[in-house]
Amino acid sequence: MRSIFTPKNGLYRCGWAEKENQERVLAIWIKKADFENILDQAVFSSFKTEHYRDQNSWKSELQNKEVRLQWDPDHDPYGNKLERRAIQLGLKGDILKRFCTEYAQKIEDITPFVRDQKSKLDQNLLQDLIVPIETPYTPENSALFQKIGLDFI
Repeated sequence: MRSIFTPKNGLYRCGWAEKENQERVLAIWIKKADFENILDQAVFSSFKTEHYRDQNSWKSELQNKEVRLQWDPDHDPYGNKLERRAIQLGLKGDILKRFCTEYAQKIEDITPFVRDQKSKLDQNLLQDLIVPIETPYTPENSALFQKIGLDFI
């Protein structure tokens, strides 16, 4: 199973708002078209023979593009690695500016919610966790499916 973003994974990565310098958690809404624009500009953070003809072409893209992409293990609420993968994106330069000034439709501080969920986790009350219904992500542009590595996961 594949996932572009899972709140559980994101909450694990920030230590449920308890890691140093990650004590706030924001939920950011963007349009699917804008998200796919970001994905279309992505370059893998490490060389992949199935995506680049050689290391020089990969290094050139890495130097010229503003979006880094890597697939990491997803995690359950306790931090245990799952078989499925979650995407991690790094933005810089103009695309980061556009993300902040154009793409972000709504930003909400969900830190109190995250801390409440963490307290339920600490009490082993998994049945009380509020989790979203997740569905597999399929890009509108079928070429993007292969470009971001969904066909190799």
